[in-house]
Amino acid sequence: MFEHHQQPLLSKSAFFIRMLRCAMVTLALLILTLLIGIIFFHSTEHFSWIDSFLNSALIMTGLGLVNILNTCSGKLFTAFYALFSALAFYTILAIILTPLLHRMLHHLHLDIESKKRINE
Repeated sequence: MFEHHQQPLLSKSAFFIRMLRCAMVTLALLILTLLIGIIFFHSTEHFSWIDSFLNSALIMTGLGLVNILNTCSGKLFTAFYALFSALAFYTILAIILTPLLHRMLHHLHLDIESKKRINE
């Protein structure tokens, strides 16, 4: 997926397409993670769709719940969903930052290699 350190730097348009692909993957992960929480809260806790979305979004951001949980399964799910959504957050962050960091390191490596050639 990424170019080798001896290959030239990816063009800006190709890099933009790579970033767009990464953004689409992260958006899909975000929507999937939200849907898991929304469906569970709606089906087990009988929250409205809006309340289910609100609780899922707030758990994902680490702010907590708005509604009171009534069932043991809801409380257990919420605990595991909070852990899962934290993992999803860091995964999403890694998917977005990896191409940027790779491009930066690749650019620096090319600069170092060109300076070595000049000094030889």
